[in-house]
Amino acid sequence: MPDPHSRESRYSAEAVERLAEQRARGRRPREVARSALNWGAPVLSSSIATVAGGYLYYRGEDAVALARSAVLEAVASLLWQVPAGAAFGGTAQPLSGVVTRDAGSDDLLARFAAATGDDATASWQLDPARLAAGCGDLVRALTACLLGTRPDAAPVHAQCAAAWGLDEAGADLVRAALVLCADHELNASSFTARCIASTGASLRAAVIGGLAALSGPKHGGTTARIEAFWDTLDAAPRPEAVVRQHLSGGQSVPGFGHALYPEGDARARALLAAILPLRPAWGGWIRQIVALTGQHPNVDLGLVALRRHLGLPAGAAFGLFALGRSVGWIAHGLEQRGDPHLIRPRAVYTGQVPAR
Repeated sequence: MPDPHSRESRYSAEAVERLAEQRARGRRPREVARSALNWGAPVLSSSIATVAGGYLYYRGEDAVALARSAVLEAVASLLWQVPAGAAFGGTAQPLSGVVTRDAGSDDLLARFAAATGDDATASWQLDPARLAAGCGDLVRALTACLLGTRPDAAPVHAQCAAAWGLDEAGADLVRAALVLCADHELNASSFTARCIASTGASLRAAVIGGLAALSGPKHGGTTARIEAFWDTLDAAPRPEAVVRQHLSGGQSVPGFGHALYPEGDARARALLAAILPLRPAWGGWIRQIVALTGQHPNVDLGLVALRRHLGLPAGAAFGLFALGRSVGWIAHGLEQRGDPHLIRPRAVYTGQVPAR
């Protein structure tokens, strides 16, 4: 920006640092590739979501602000760019397979794949008038697979509350969690969904791919590691001592720290703000970890805290993550369909030089 008092121009420190990093890398392909794929420069254009200034935005709207009152269905309309109420049809379509009652979420992917079926040329995927409702049916099917119920036209959070026996406050907390998990830019599962969609595969296939990527311990599967660590704290007479011993061994604490939120994950803050006042003991060791490591809770820890606070079934933290994020996977699949190109990056080859 021009300086009004001189002929100089001023630049943001962030822009200067980014330019310095680019100059340092130069044109070395390996360094350029690494910097792009490891929390670096954007590799795809998208108008769905972004993280800016420590906050998450869905098409320019603050996700935390939306989570105060919006339902997942309304956020789906926003992300899928369809009129309010159009994202989910008035009636729920039955599943093509069978879902057992009271199923856990460890095999959510397998149950969803078995309970649904379509192909890339299914009529609803090619009909603009039916596309949004069909996308909503995918989310309803995933809901049924998580809860062990039949697809229902009720709001997703209300279905969860009914299946898990939650009161109004519990249902509202689940609603907020689903909204906060709806999308997170080009995370690993959403990038996977986009790659699948770019091949011309069905939106159902994109959701299945997203579920597969989410299950990894470096992504949504981190909730299982947090649960195990939390069990250790619950069994200890002095949780603070366990934390110190854990950190003194050079181990990281699952559920803390996020590269995009150095000052703390706004999604986790929103969830924990409703939980920790009712669970002061949890707040004690969480604050201790922050003080000792400088890392703040992330959304994974917020989801585990929610599960434990509400007494939900084991695996429900992952299930809620997947259920909310399915809306984002579908949004990325729809957006990618508007690009005729296949996502097919080249590799920076580091193997033996071919002989000719």
